[in-house]
Amino acid sequence: MKTLDAQQVYELLKTVKEGQVTTYGDLAKALGHPGAARAIGQIMNKNPNPFVVPCHRVVSSDGSIGGYAFGTRMKKEILAKEGLGFEGDMIKEFEKKRAVLKRSA
Repeated sequence: MKTLDAQQVYELLKTVKEGQVTTYGDLAKALGHPGAARAIGQIMNKNPNPFVVPCHRVVSSDGSIGGYAFGTRMKKEILAKEGLGFEGDMIKEFEKKRAVLKRSA
């Protein structure tokens, strides 16, 4: 099995539109690496250009906010500006806001 390519992760993440989120696991599965959610998290943490690659749109599989290099408060503020609502640290209507990612070939 080939290793995860950070550039492929970033390119796929750029397809998640404002007002939507995806999960670490969804990204891993779409790239053919089910079970690599932690590796996706490590790649997100090293995102060299968070203004271009929207890593704030990656959340935990249970709909909770998850981590963010600039802090969860800032992540929540950014997501709120993009139209997401919250109940505590959980995204309201998580499944409706969850982007469907296309599997790579």
